[in-house]
Amino acid sequence: MNLSIVIPLLNEEESLNELHHWIAAVMQSNGFLYEILFIDDGSNDNSWEIIESLARAHAEVKGIRFLKNFGKSQALHAGFAMAKGDVVVTMDADLQDNPEEIPELYQMISEEGYDLVSGWKKKRHDSVIGKNLPSKLFNFAARKTSKVRLHDFNCGLKAYRKNVVKTIEVTGEMHRYIPVLAKNAGFAKIGEKVVRHQARKYGTTKFGMERFIRGFLDLLTISFLSRFGKRPMHFFGAWGALILFIGFCFALYLGIDKLFIHPTGRLITARPQFYLALTAMILGSQFFVAGFLGELILRNRKAQQNYIIKETLNLNN
Repeated sequence: MNLSIVIPLLNEEESLNELHHWIAAVMQSNGFLYEILFIDDGSNDNSWEIIESLARAHAEVKGIRFLKNFGKSQALHAGFAMAKGDVVVTMDADLQDNPEEIPELYQMISEEGYDLVSGWKKKRHDSVIGKNLPSKLFNFAARKTSKVRLHDFNCGLKAYRKNVVKTIEVTGEMHRYIPVLAKNAGFAKIGEKVVRHQARKYGTTKFGMERFIRGFLDLLTISFLSRFGKRPMHFFGAWGALILFIGFCFALYLGIDKLFIHPTGRLITARPQFYLALTAMILGSQFFVAGFLGELILRNRKAQQNYIIKETLNLNN
């Protein structure tokens, strides 16, 4: 199978038939063997009934239905697990992504050797204050933090080599950072293509301003994991050593002052520096312990993976 087209959706009953007709026309004109995976993320309209009707009439249409709204990341994760095509394309169901971009995206993956190609909606049909300006700020921060040079991280229209989507795990709200997850997994050839952005034809957007807040929080999370996920002691150990050193300096100062400078002065426990020293040394020790635990967990996981690989090789032999 050439293509798997994964489409997460929430309450898009008006657009589904038109979207399927549009995709099918593009696929057939290019001679692709394909499947369309509709992921219904807990819709409370007639979206699932329409998907069932399309699946009965067209063998290439398949669907997954969530009993409640879990979010776009979980929908994509389910679609990626089910996808069988050599190239996996994701797009939104609101008709703002143009299926006529798919053949060129497929070519960039299959012929030009890209692992992932992200769409760039260079000209957007959204409000400047509501979406365009926050989106530009968000993408700027994502580029600077992740070092992945993309203009539009949040574009739903992307293409992936099959082994990319089978390797990465998309959870939480991490669908915005799939290119970063792919890069961290070792897929270095990430490209970008300018795509057409259609004005929304039906309904209203399902995302509010809170998505940018969650997006920035997820950006901090993935930035931390990218830098220290494989070496937690480098982060926790450095901070632990610094805080422990500060606590030790306070304690040393209090000891010298009490023994040699003001032996008849206030009790050490009556001075605020004592509590600063105690707090700093406790926090420093906890950071060190957190770093050691992180390293032990990583080493244990690596040992289990090596064992599984050896067992698999033995079975193959």
